[in-house]
Amino acid sequence: MSTTVSTSLGAMPVSSPESLRSPRTETAPVEILLADELTLVREGLAALCNSIPGFRVIAQAGSAASALAEIERLEPAVALLDLGLSDLAATELIRRVREQGLRTRCAVLSTRKDRKTVLEVLRAGACGFLLKSSSPQQMAEALAQFTQGGIYVSPQIEVMSLFDDAGARNRTSDPIETLSTREFQVFSLLVEGVRAKEIAARLSLSPKTVDTYRSSLMRKLDIHDVAGLVKFAIKRDLAELPG
Repeated sequence: MSTTVSTSLGAMPVSSPESLRSPRTETAPVEILLADELTLVREGLAALCNSIPGFRVIAQAGSAASALAEIERLEPAVALLDLGLSDLAATELIRRVREQGLRTRCAVLSTRKDRKTVLEVLRAGACGFLLKSSSPQQMAEALAQFTQGGIYVSPQIEVMSLFDDAGARNRTSDPIETLSTREFQVFSLLVEGVRAKEIAARLSLSPKTVDTYRSSLMRKLDIHDVAGLVKFAIKRDLAELPG
């Protein structure tokens, strides 16, 4: 029931108290999945994400396999994945989500910020790359971007340098830039101490194919043993090595 009052703008209906209390359709929170092997890290991220209005963590996973299973089951709007998941490369997980046509948008969390790593993650189909040193405000900004269909890269990373051609000539002389996506994946795992058989499992490749990529990347880098690759990676800050 409603009454009408007159104003300078004309007659306007006034709702009764009963109508004011009628149910309203509220926007459901954006659902998030977190994947990190460290429980305390996951719990901390969950607390942060749940504190941001309009977002809710609905699942956590300690491995890539369980993350993929939960994404397939729940199809959350956003999945935040640690780059260092050990059972399947995060980039491979992202590719599988895309290949299955799932609506979940995947973003990666990492301590690495080199150009090659960031580009390969984005090329795999990630909607964002967040440094683990990001502030709560940056996390909130990233989640807002993801839900609006945008891409977010931590401001500590020089985004323009990822895509512009100003330094292209210099980059072509950088041997790391000559590595293909697969070669770079194998390189990254080798310098973290992962054996060829496990690399094959993480990248869904055969051991023989991994050996081929290993030989090719070593030739391109002109480095011929794993110890040399590790030294190169440390010098270029290209690996998440245990501290």
